[in-house]
Amino acid sequence: MDQKIIFMTLVGMTLVTAVPRILPLVALSSRNLHPLLGRWLGHIPTAVLSAMLLPALVAPEGEVRLDFGNLFFWCAIPTLMVAWRTRSIFGTVVTGMVLVALGRLV
Repeated sequence: MDQKIIFMTLVGMTLVTAVPRILPLVALSSRNLHPLLGRWLGHIPTAVLSAMLLPALVAPEGEVRLDFGNLFFWCAIPTLMVAWRTRSIFGTVVTGMVLVALGRLV
């Protein structure tokens, strides 16, 4: 491939990634948001992560599997409970890793 095409692709990818992130910061940095809107926006990362994670847990091979052969689904339940109770990223990740390791051992 031509070096100019590679460079233009990288510039385009940078713009497509950076502009949607920077634009809201610039537009909203000098404004005070309504507390309700701020609370609602605070839930977006959790919703996006859940939307990305749920299909991998429920349908790991493309079809829904809620049987005992789906190790990740069953390990996710107590891991989610730890996340909810402790609100600790580190604790949640360690819990999930330990449960999956123990599940694979058994």
